[in-house]
Amino acid sequence: MDVTDYKILSQIQKKADIPLVDLANLIGLSKTACWNRLRRLEEDGVIIGKFVQLNRFSLNLPIVVFLAITVRRHSKEWVKQFQFLIDQYPEIIEAHRLTGEGADYQLKIVCSSIESYDKLQQALIERIEFNSMSTRISLAELKNINSLPIALEETAIQI
Repeated sequence: MDVTDYKILSQIQKKADIPLVDLANLIGLSKTACWNRLRRLEEDGVIIGKFVQLNRFSLNLPIVVFLAITVRRHSKEWVKQFQFLIDQYPEIIEAHRLTGEGADYQLKIVCSSIESYDKLQQALIERIEFNSMSTRISLAELKNINSLPIALEETAIQI
């Protein structure tokens, strides 16, 4: 990948549905050259999808919960079953396996109410083997972006 590829990625992260002609003009490429680079980035697995970000409040999903789970054993079979289980619940929008103290897995869950979260948690309790669960409810969302910090060589922030 070169600087031009990073410029393309930076622009489509801002607006995934930017018309190709506009993207090409912003980058300084012909429409065909820009299209070819986009296709190559998709084929190489750099671009893995495009999406629309929705306002969860408009969809009656005001509650964000972080559920930390610790487990007794980390067998491949347990992880496979856990993956299958969390895929059954669209309310679970992120799941991470962690290192360090405190939890082995962290789930981010969105729901319409505390009662709906409690129902989901009770279903998880019935269906998975775990050591402990810890729930944290978000009081305010301070930052939520879905773009990655792409820095071009000449514009990279020095820390």
